[in-house]
Amino acid sequence: MKILFINIYMHKKNADSLFKYNNEYCVVNSIDYVDKNILENFDCVYSPGVPIDVSKYPGIKFIFGPHFSVFPNKKQIDEISNNNSVYIQPSNWCVDIWKNNSICKNIRIKSLPFGVNTKKFINIKHINERDNVFIYFKRRNPNELQKIKEFLDSKQISYKIFDYVKKYNEDEYLTYLQNSKYGIWLGAHESQGFALEEALSCNVPLLVWNVTLMSQEFGSNYNDYTATTIPYWDTRCGEFFTDYEKLEKTYNKFISKLHRYKPREFILENLSIEVCNKLFDKIIKEI
Repeated sequence: MKILFINIYMHKKNADSLFKYNNEYCVVNSIDYVDKNILENFDCVYSPGVPIDVSKYPGIKFIFGPHFSVFPNKKQIDEISNNNSVYIQPSNWCVDIWKNNSICKNIRIKSLPFGVNTKKFINIKHINERDNVFIYFKRRNPNELQKIKEFLDSKQISYKIFDYVKKYNEDEYLTYLQNSKYGIWLGAHESQGFALEEALSCNVPLLVWNVTLMSQEFGSNYNDYTATTIPYWDTRCGEFFTDYEKLEKTYNKFISKLHRYKPREFILENLSIEVCNKLFDKIIKEI
């Protein structure tokens, strides 16, 4: 398909994924290029971060999102409300938050993840040959991190911490993943969660201390909207719990099944570049 891509406010991982799709892109950095005579040359216009008054261009297909805002803005929504447009969110729980807002009653909102780079994030060793353990920490209460550290220390398990806010080198992260037998994830809500999915793509089983509310993000002022750390997940990926009191029991179950998880298989089936490319194209065809 031929797509006019308005590359404004696009998340780097999403853009990297998009450019791996089997589509033809004309990339521009301004909505000034939106002209009826030009648009007719494309199968679709994709603007992830800025709205366009789609009522001016009947017959032209538009995809927007997911980078307008965390919560819907009425002025932006009014511009894109028409039967020739779709707003995408990376996962179902994000879709639900927007659909439950009355200002979104006249727009179509679809769930659409972006593909994980499974060629880069790949396992190179069998789990029996991996010794590393890591904690991934992202915007959760530091007291919760301390509890995880004390838990692992009590079992004399050495580990490395990857802190999202303090930043880390992606190549170092990849190398560590490829030598990890498992990871413990302590993150806030995720609309998609690339770093987590990249760990799964390296065939690393995860034990996740999951959230249930957006307000669990440390330092945030979010209301108690239903949310999750793991919008893409099944039993092949590992185990999760939501209450600290269940850590010990869940950890023991996790370790007892460590060799039976198949997280990379889950990613290949649900979040590969090829799979997400087909989902993207399907949304365009259905507009």
